[in-house]
Amino acid sequence: MWISRLSLRDYRSYPELDLEFSPGVTTFVADNGTGKTNIVEAIGYLAHQRSHRVAFDAPLVHEGRQAATVSALVNRDQRHATVEVTIQAKGANRARVNRNAVKLKDILGFVSCVVFAPEDLSLVRGEPAERRSWIDTLVVARNPRFASIITDFERALKQRNALLKRLREDRDPGLEATLDIWNMAYADSAAELVFGRQRILADIVEPLQTNFAYIAADARLERQGAHIAYDSRIDYSQAASAADCKELLLAALDRRRTTEIERGLTLHGPGRDDLSLMIGTHPAKGYASHGETWSLALAMQLAGWDLLSADAGSAAEQPILVLDDVFAELDTGRRQRLASRVTSAEQVFITAAVDSDLPDGLEGIRIDQSRLLQSGAS
Repeated sequence: MWISRLSLRDYRSYPELDLEFSPGVTTFVADNGTGKTNIVEAIGYLAHQRSHRVAFDAPLVHEGRQAATVSALVNRDQRHATVEVTIQAKGANRARVNRNAVKLKDILGFVSCVVFAPEDLSLVRGEPAERRSWIDTLVVARNPRFASIITDFERALKQRNALLKRLREDRDPGLEATLDIWNMAYADSAAELVFGRQRILADIVEPLQTNFAYIAADARLERQGAHIAYDSRIDYSQAASAADCKELLLAALDRRRTTEIERGLTLHGPGRDDLSLMIGTHPAKGYASHGETWSLALAMQLAGWDLLSADAGSAAEQPILVLDDVFAELDTGRRQRLASRVTSAEQVFITAAVDSDLPDGLEGIRIDQSRLLQSGAS
């Protein structure tokens, strides 16, 4: 798929911006602070309904305005659709497809996009929540119905934690009996999410290894191997279905019931799980060099793009690829290998502060600083 037109209204630094694109590589070369990352962030927002840079939507709205609008004309062979999101500084966001109002969840899948940015170093160095967010984004991109499952899980987790806190203060038998009800509601959605993650991991191990070995081809042989695995207090290795995951989770909740009440907190489930990342025989976190960390994070994102591309089955459904200020942190060899790896995508957006950050011979359309400033950045 590819975007032929992008329109921003009151988004970040842009009171108004209209750009037209073609398939292939589009490179934005401009000083930091000019607004180039705002553009690719907006494309990612259409795909994921969240920014890759901030946790909340309010910073996305131009200062002094109440709402921002992001609109794109998306093309799949001969099929075209205009997808639009209105982002509220306060209140609920809205969505439209071809000018018709739809629910926000209904636009998931209209734009498929994989974004790699400097913030993705946290996939390796950061807290478990960063890795959970990465895999959950892939789960939803692969099957948008999981957006509702994640919402159900988060609601059930919040209610269950609130009940556990009450029980910590008052072990009333009637109140405690309701915990079994919330255990079932929690386990239903949690088990679906865990099994969705497990299926993603089963399919992504090989492309992750392949991408890392390719990017790190000049490293020592023993440092060219990478591995990813699910890390949980519950052993799901023999689970063949969401029902199996649910049974294992319910058993764990039963075993830790007293401890959870004493602590007033849920101790088992997808909100406590992590992903184990290895380079060679060592954990990536704490052992990987800066270059290895970049390479592994990039390999994770490229593996996700490979997975979604394989699911798509054709270039018409292949995800858009965004590389936001990535090349500056790579040495010459890794820049060239990355460039040769990504230019096969139907549409790629790349940002860079200066030409010297880009690999030699990178072809495509260039949008420079003067064009962005003329388009309304402030």
